[in-house]
Amino acid sequence: MPKAPDEERHFLPNFGSFGIAIRIILLSELIAIIITLGRNPLFDERAWQEFNIISAFALLVSLCGVIALKFISPFIRRMSALAGSIVVFLLLLCVTALATELTVYMLFDLGLIAERWPEWRESLLVRSLIIAALIGIPGLRYLFLRRRAETDARERQEAKLQALQSRIRPHFLFNSMNSVASLTRSDPAKAEAVLQDLADLFRVLLADARKLVPISTEREISRQYLEIEKVRLGDRLNVKWHVSNVPRYAMIPALTLQPLLENAIYHGIEPRFAGGTVRIELWTEGDMLHVMISNPLPDVPSAAHNQGNKIAQDNTRERLMTQFGGRATMQAFEQGGQYHVKLGMPIVRG
Repeated sequence: MPKAPDEERHFLPNFGSFGIAIRIILLSELIAIIITLGRNPLFDERAWQEFNIISAFALLVSLCGVIALKFISPFIRRMSALAGSIVVFLLLLCVTALATELTVYMLFDLGLIAERWPEWRESLLVRSLIIAALIGIPGLRYLFLRRRAETDARERQEAKLQALQSRIRPHFLFNSMNSVASLTRSDPAKAEAVLQDLADLFRVLLADARKLVPISTEREISRQYLEIEKVRLGDRLNVKWHVSNVPRYAMIPALTLQPLLENAIYHGIEPRFAGGTVRIELWTEGDMLHVMISNPLPDVPSAAHNQGNKIAQDNTRERLMTQFGGRATMQAFEQGGQYHVKLGMPIVRG
């Protein structure tokens, strides 16, 4: 069953875009160079004059094509991929024929040819149309495949981000629900507050993984998560924030801090009888935003601790790399009885 136009149109490039226009113009000039070199073994003065004429003709065809595509691009985008490609191909032939006629007229008007309708006019028109067809078919195919490849890559990236975000461990959900159950009778108001924080946290968890949120929003989500854990752990959990010179407009991927905070509590605070303090530091250096989360090392290190840290960190690292590419950094290290995770990412304006 063929796809409807709405399902296929995203595979058609925006023919009215600046990028497509530049590609068309550059391709036309490349063709002019190839034709000139093919017709002239030596690039002498005669070859240079011939190149100027061919180049002007190719530029005229490409500019007319760009203008025509700019006007009809909104209509093409509503068509199916096949229908849109046929329309663009026919438009290319029409523009080539028109540009050929204009070129002959200008040559006569400039006195470069003696007749308005020279004998070679029909031959020039036929050859121009053949060249346009031979170039247009693979050219359209290339643009179509390039657009589809870009669309597929974007969809894969979005799916990867969503999958990475969905891996955030939900074990704290069960712990939190147990805490809420225990508070229902002793402190109903506090139980309601915990449920509200939990709802806000999962609202973010289920949101679009591509979304960047203001740093203030991410801090609030982290605070809500820490409040939930505070109910469960009581005085065993202490939290210290240190924020220095962080612009309020800075944007970061949603739920960047929460998995690392969960990791710090699960592997650093819970195993310790006396608990400990989780430190969250945020600061900027140039156009980079830095985050460091620190927690005390467990009293008795275990293989499960190291493996659990690695899984959470790999998840966060992949999310940052997918979002920011090579500009994102992440490192984990032990120092002074503390376990530190340091992140770096470019400052993105909201």
